Amino acid sequence: MENKNTFMSNEEILSILNQEAEAVRNIPITDGFERAVDLIVKQVSELGGNLITSGMGKAGQIAMNIATTFCSTGTPAYFLHPSEAQHGDLGIIRKNDLMLLISNSGKTRELLELVSLTRGLVPNMQFIVITGNPDSPLAAKADVCIPTGNPKEVCPLGLTPTTSTTVMTVIGDILVVSTMKRINFTNADYAKRHHGGYLGSKSRELCKNNYSKK
Repeated sequence: MENKNTFMSNEEILSILNQEAEAVRNIPITDGFERAVDLIVKQVSELGGNLITSGMGKAGQIAMNIATTFCSTGTPAYFLHPSEAQHGDLGIIRKNDLMLLISNSGKTRELLELVSLTRGLVPNMQFIVITGNPDSPLAAKADVCIPTGNPKEVCPLGLTPTTSTTVMTVIGDILVVSTMKRINFTNADYAKRHHGGYLGSKSRELCKNNYSKK
């Protein structure tokens, strides 16, 4: 029998919304954002490499989302699963690539191993790390570290990645938008990458409107 008393009240829902919003507002604004975008533009836009994102578990899902968003906005990127990398997928890495790793703890074993394995293949590979622990072993291996602010999870157990993945996503959005501006990504560029669906139609319509105004 369902216990209706366990359902959250409107006040509890509002509290979660406020905690998530506060975590986003408290993301530390450091020079790491600018330095990360500098690396992305140099390695991908100028040198022709790819942005490789990686992470385990929920952080890995965020890393995958960031990669697809970069792809759709003019910066070639792909997600590399850190475990699969140990079984041959590491071979896709090239010398001009750049890696973006995400770990809330900064202690994820698979990512620490990925750094070592990657540098065994491409010794001068550079790493951007998004983490809740800027003093962690993974952060120490980074060329650029972007801290999340290590917000408290809204999960009642304090364990499930919830607020931490929210701020990771927002940091990814900041990097994507900043890179788009740096490379002057246009509606026409967007339309070339979105043939189908609503966004494809909308981007082509915007291109036509811009052309008719000239």
